[in-house]
Amino acid sequence: MNKKHKELSTGILFTDLYQLTMAQIYYRNGMRETPAQFDYFFRSYPDYGSHQAGYCINAGLEWFIDWLQEAKFGQDEISYLSGLKNTQGNALFAPDFLEWLASDQPFSHISMRAIPEGRVVHPNVPIAIVEGPIIQAQLIESALLNYLNYQTLIATKAARIHESCHGQMVMEFGLRRAQERAANAGARAAIIGGADSTSNVGISSMLGTQPSGTHAHSMIQAFIALGGTELDAFRAYAAEYPDNCILLVDTISTLESGIPNAIKVFEELKASGHSPIGIRLDSGDLAYFSIQAAKMLDEAGFQDTHIVLSNQLDELVVWQIITQVREEAARYGVDADTLIKRLAYGVGTRMITSAGDPALDGVYKLVAVHDGRSWNPAMKISESPVKTLNPGKKSVWRLYDLHEKAIADLVALAEEEPAQQEAICLHHPFDHTKSRTLLVSELSSIEPLHEDILVDGKLVYDFPSLQEIRAIREKDMADLYPGVKRLVMPHNYHVSLSQKLWDLKHTLVLKATHEDQ
Repeated sequence: MNKKHKELSTGILFTDLYQLTMAQIYYRNGMRETPAQFDYFFRSYPDYGSHQAGYCINAGLEWFIDWLQEAKFGQDEISYLSGLKNTQGNALFAPDFLEWLASDQPFSHISMRAIPEGRVVHPNVPIAIVEGPIIQAQLIESALLNYLNYQTLIATKAARIHESCHGQMVMEFGLRRAQERAANAGARAAIIGGADSTSNVGISSMLGTQPSGTHAHSMIQAFIALGGTELDAFRAYAAEYPDNCILLVDTISTLESGIPNAIKVFEELKASGHSPIGIRLDSGDLAYFSIQAAKMLDEAGFQDTHIVLSNQLDELVVWQIITQVREEAARYGVDADTLIKRLAYGVGTRMITSAGDPALDGVYKLVAVHDGRSWNPAMKISESPVKTLNPGKKSVWRLYDLHEKAIADLVALAEEEPAQQEAICLHHPFDHTKSRTLLVSELSSIEPLHEDILVDGKLVYDFPSLQEIRAIREKDMADLYPGVKRLVMPHNYHVSLSQKLWDLKHTLVLKATHEDQ
């Protein structure tokens, strides 16, 4: 990869043009030091048609902070910007503005509070809150949305697949189908979401994880084309990897050739003191072939070998396979539960691309501006209620019932302390007819979700390891009621506004509506 290609996704020009044109407007109008606050949130869960998700898994924060700490306006960036022209052929950016960009530390006064990676998150909850001079806060928008939206999307898809696999091993196989180097971010997000490993060796090296994989049909084809057989190919693989032997059995005929030949090789490995790992099925009726493979392997004395499934898997395909196994296994003398526990899944295209909904609708919105004396809430009014912002400086709390299950996320004003109240009034974010009141005594705990990440440009947060992030996800998922995690038609998890935030929002809407008349 040449330097320029690499810097497209690592340099400060990894942004949209309008961030820079707005920055010049703020600079020209004396607003470059004006403090502002932006909220990052998403408006709706990924929608897979009849099976919209009931939660998301937060991911991408560490990679965004890495970008933020490295991004600077150097000579090459300023030279490029100085050559941009408007429609009249004049310079788009003024020399004094570019000189200021080059002399200033671009994000030296940014502060950020955010929900940590791995946590379950929901629509309309501020996941990251950015505060700083308006130019600095504005310039990070595009990169923040890119890093957080994509990794959260893939982590969510991976979590759904992990849930459908009943805790069995999931391997991410999507490198060849991903959108160029999004394969790296996607693999990281997939592991956060529940994949146990990835076939992507480069990102495995970076993350300190063990890559996974077997072999392709082409290896067997190559042996056959040179006068050998499928069995010869299997023996060659087993000789090279006797303690890591997983054989792909569907190149010729799964039941008549592939599995019988795999069993021959497994018997040879066993006789020489090695334990075969298993077989992989990559085509056909995977549920039926899994049952038949289990029966044949069991009869040959290989009850402990794994059966790895691949080929266009996602959460619903896996659900269908497991359902079919439960219905049909006994007919062939195979115990369904035992078989399900020996299955593993290689999931590629549909996880790395979030097949069904290829984007998360995360947004980054201005919610407050400081006028030199105090913070003024900023608000966007929309004819669509879901696009009317929740204004002002805010905090987010998760409410747990007496069963220690998460039942609501409360978005409140920054100064509020819900745990100090006797009762909490919860308002629907958009529908003024929906509200309810909870007694604090009816809750087991009230948890603040934000942690300080940056304070005045300095990193104050210790990023957890990948395994620690996975443990965070596992705990949050365990804290959800099963109905919220359901693959099809999940229960609605409640996101609510506090009474004070609802009142502020309602007041600003009425004021804006009145002023327009």
